[in-house]
Amino acid sequence: MKKYILALSIVFSLFTVSSVQAQSAKEVLDKCAAKVSARNGVKADFSMTSAQYGDASGKIAVKGKMFHATTPMATMWFDGKTLWTYMSKTEEVNVANPSESQLQVLNPYNFVNMYKKGFKYTMTQTDKSYKVHLTATDQSRRVREMFITVDKKTYHPTEVKLLQKQKWTTFVISNLVTSKLPDSEFRFNSKDFPSAEVIDLR
Repeated sequence: MKKYILALSIVFSLFTVSSVQAQSAKEVLDKCAAKVSARNGVKADFSMTSAQYGDASGKIAVKGKMFHATTPMATMWFDGKTLWTYMSKTEEVNVANPSESQLQVLNPYNFVNMYKKGFKYTMTQTDKSYKVHLTATDQSRRVREMFITVDKKTYHPTEVKLLQKQKWTTFVISNLVTSKLPDSEFRFNSKDFPSAEVIDLR
């Protein structure tokens, strides 16, 4: 009987630790999301390493679900529904309505629109950062795992790592600042690219 009670106590202790850790992890992500979701918008530098999509680096501006990213090869605008991708080499603009998983690869900050539903959380930490591990509760989701590294002082995300189709994509983020961004920054303006060919893929 004593062994049975001891075993139950151990299981309960493990469950309690796991629940507290998950709650703490969500609190960290909530604070991080609040920073990224600043009402007027934020800007940052990023670099991407991906076995599936290749490597890239550039700048990104985010306001709510909208984003505007620039790299030497392409510029993207997303207004919350429509994505315009301008390829500088071919002077083509592809227009599409992207899925959640596509947005996550295009926008490292899209995790703020995903983490609250459909994921389990665990967390480790160092002196300077939290590292939250998110695992999808539904393995049919295209984004099955994510690691979000968050600076302890600022609650800014410094790294986002995600798994799609058994391949990892990693974003390193730096120089995050709040900025007053007009909504027009997140829409393609044909007047700025008069010779571009627009290809509608919707």
